Amino acid sequence: MAGNRAFRAALAASVFVSVPQVAEAAEDQDAKIADLQRQVDELKAMVKAMQAAQATPQMAAAAPAAAPAPVAAASPQTGNGAAQPAVLAAATPEAKPAPKKKAWHEKLMIRGYTQLRMNEIISGPKSAPAGISRLRSVQDSGINENGNFSLRRARLVVQGDISDRVSLYMQGDLAAAVSNQSGTESRQHFFQMRDAYADVYLDKAKTLKVRLGQSKVPYGWENLQSSSNRLPLDRTDAINAPVPGERDLGVVLYYTPPKVQKIWDELSHDGQKLFGNYGAFAIAAYNGQGINRVERNGGLMTVAMATMPFRLDGIGLDGQVAEFGVTAMRNQFRPEVRSGGVSTISYDDNHVNFHGMIYPKPFGIQAEWTFGTAPQWDRTLGAIRSQRATGGYVMGMYRIPETPIGQLIPFARWQKYRGGWKSAINAPRLEVDEYEVGVEWLPMKELEVTLNYANVNRSEADERRTGRAKGDLIRAQIQWNY
Repeated sequence: MAGNRAFRAALAASVFVSVPQVAEAAEDQDAKIADLQRQVDELKAMVKAMQAAQATPQMAAAAPAAAPAPVAAASPQTGNGAAQPAVLAAATPEAKPAPKKKAWHEKLMIRGYTQLRMNEIISGPKSAPAGISRLRSVQDSGINENGNFSLRRARLVVQGDISDRVSLYMQGDLAAAVSNQSGTESRQHFFQMRDAYADVYLDKAKTLKVRLGQSKVPYGWENLQSSSNRLPLDRTDAINAPVPGERDLGVVLYYTPPKVQKIWDELSHDGQKLFGNYGAFAIAAYNGQGINRVERNGGLMTVAMATMPFRLDGIGLDGQVAEFGVTAMRNQFRPEVRSGGVSTISYDDNHVNFHGMIYPKPFGIQAEWTFGTAPQWDRTLGAIRSQRATGGYVMGMYRIPETPIGQLIPFARWQKYRGGWKSAINAPRLEVDEYEVGVEWLPMKELEVTLNYANVNRSEADERRTGRAKGDLIRAQIQWNY
C-alpha cells in the first residue's frame, strides 16, 4: 500500500511539471509556422518583381541605374530561434546597346574568277595564204597558229546593297587586249569595264527593279548566263551575234514573280547552272552600238524578254524543271568600215530568239535558235547591207553531282550559224558548223577544269578571206573562283 501511494504521488508530480513545457512547445511551433509563411510570402513577392522586370525591359533600360531593393529570404535560424533575413539582389536585365548601322561601303563584297586556257589545232589550216580562211574563232583569239596558254578572262566584281532599295554592281576584266599598239601587235591584259550599274527596287519584296548603267542585254539565255557557269568554253556564234560582248549602256525594267524566284532558288541550292537572276520578264532600251562603244545614230535599241520555269513532277520527272522563253530586239547599227571610222549608214539589226531547256537531273538538254536580219558584207556588191541571219544550237549534258573526285558533267553540243558578225570590220559573213564534246570537273567549289574536243567547219571573220576552214581542236581550261 505504501508503495502504491508513492508511485501515484510521483506520477502526479511529473504531470504537474510537464504541463508548462508542453504549452511552451506548442507556442514555439506556432512561431515557426508563422515565420515560414512570412518567408513564402516574401519569395512570392520577389518572383512577381522579377517577372515584372522581364516584361518591361524597355522601361528598365530607360530608367537610370539604381541599387536594387533588398529582399528578405529564409536563412538558418540562430540559437535564439529568430529567422535572420538574407539580402538578395533583384535580377534586372542589363540594357543592350543598339546595333551600329553599317556604312554603305561596309556592305560591299569583292569576288571574281580567272580562266587559264590552252588551245591546240591538231588538224586544219593554222595559217593560209592571203584570201583563204584560216581556222579561227570570233569567241577566242587564243585559237591561232601559236596556241599555248592564254588568259581568257580575269574578272573582278564589286557588289553590294548601299541601301534597302538600291544595290550596285561593277565588274572589270583584267585580261582585255588592245590592238595596234605597235604595227599589228596587240597588248594584253588591260583592265576593261564590263558592267557598271545600279539596281533600284520599286517594291519591298524586290520583285520589280530598274537597272541603270552598262549591263547585259536580255537577249538569249546563253548570253545572260555567266561565263563562269557555262559548260562549254564559249558561247555559240548565232546567239552571240546580235549582241557581241553581251552588254550595252541603257535602262532595263525586270520583274520576277515570287513563285518563279522560288523555283530558281531551289535550282541554285541544288547546284544547277542558272543564267543569273535577270528577271522572268524584261523591257529594255539601250544605245545599241555595243559594249564600250560611242553612240553613233541617236536611236535606241529596244529589247523584250520573257522566260518561265516549270516543274515536271506531273509527268513523272520528279524534281526536274524545264524552262522556256522568247526574246526580241529591234535596232539600227553602224559597223566599223575598213576605210576607217564607222559607217555613215544605219543598218537594220532585228532579231527574235527562242530558248528551251530541261535542267540536268541527271540528264538535261538545252537549245536556242535565233532569226533576224543584221549588217553583213555582200561580196557581190562589195558593200555592207542588211541580210538574213539565223542559227542556233542543241546541247545535251549528264550531271553527276557526287563522285569520289567531285562533280562531273559530260556534255555534247552542235551549233550552226549563217549571218554577219557586226562587231568586226565590214561586218563579215560567218558560216559555221561545229560539233564538240567535253567534260567539266569540279573537284572543289573554288576550282573547275574543262576538257573539250571540237570538229570545226567555219569561215574566218574577215571579208577579204573566202571559203571555210575545216579542222579539229583540243582545248582545256582551268578556272579558279574567289
